[in-house]
Amino acid sequence: MAGRCTFQNLRRKEVINQRNGYRIGYVDDLEINTATADLCSLIIFGRAKFFGLFGRSEDFIIPWQNIRLIGEDTILVDFSGSNCRKREKHGFFCKKG
Repeated sequence: MAGRCTFQNLRRKEVINQRNGYRIGYVDDLEINTATADLCSLIIFGRAKFFGLFGRSEDFIIPWQNIRLIGEDTILVDFSGSNCRKREKHGFFCKKG
C-alpha cells in the first residue's frame, strides 16, 4: 500500500544526505511524540570506534521535516550540521562529562 512503511522496512533503508551524497547509515531508532502520535525524527547511531570499546561517533537525529524522499532502498534527507541534532555517545574507556 502506497504511503505506508513499517519500522522494519525503514531499518533496511540507507539514509543519504542529498546535499553532498554522504552515506549517513541506516535507521536505528525513531523519535515519536506520544501525545500526538507524530513521527518527529529518525535516529541513526554513530559508527563504533574500535569495536565499540572506544565509544561511538555522535548519533544523527534527523527531524522529520528534513526528510525529502523515502524510496524503495534509500531515504534522502537534506541537512547540515545546523539543522541536525547530534547526541554524544560514550564507550567503555571514554570519560563521561
